Amino acid sequence: MSDHPTPATPPAGLWDTVDALWASLEAASPVDGREGVLLRVLKLSEEVGEVAEAVIGATGQNPRKGLSHTWDDVRSELCDVAVTALVALRSLTSEAGEVFARHLARVAERQLKG
Repeated sequence: MSDHPTPATPPAGLWDTVDALWASLEAASPVDGREGVLLRVLKLSEEVGEVAEAVIGATGQNPRKGLSHTWDDVRSELCDVAVTALVALRSLTSEAGEVFARHLARVAERQLKG
């Protein structure tokens, strides 16, 4: 038997899910306010480090550990980075979806024009 409760079915939409994750983290956070937001942003560094570890493990670049990860692990860690970034953005603004959509449009316009 697990000590962890079974998670509720996440909301259907991406931003509904991000909002739910954010609310859950806010409710459980021992640190709030500006410091809590800064810690949530710093969490990205941890997640990016896990991507690096997975890539090193998937390519066998650490002779002591050999092939310790798979490319599925790398994909999973990249997803963790994306989720952590979206939740961190939500921590900075309740309009995270709109902020992200505007930014994505600018990046796409810059990168895809040609």
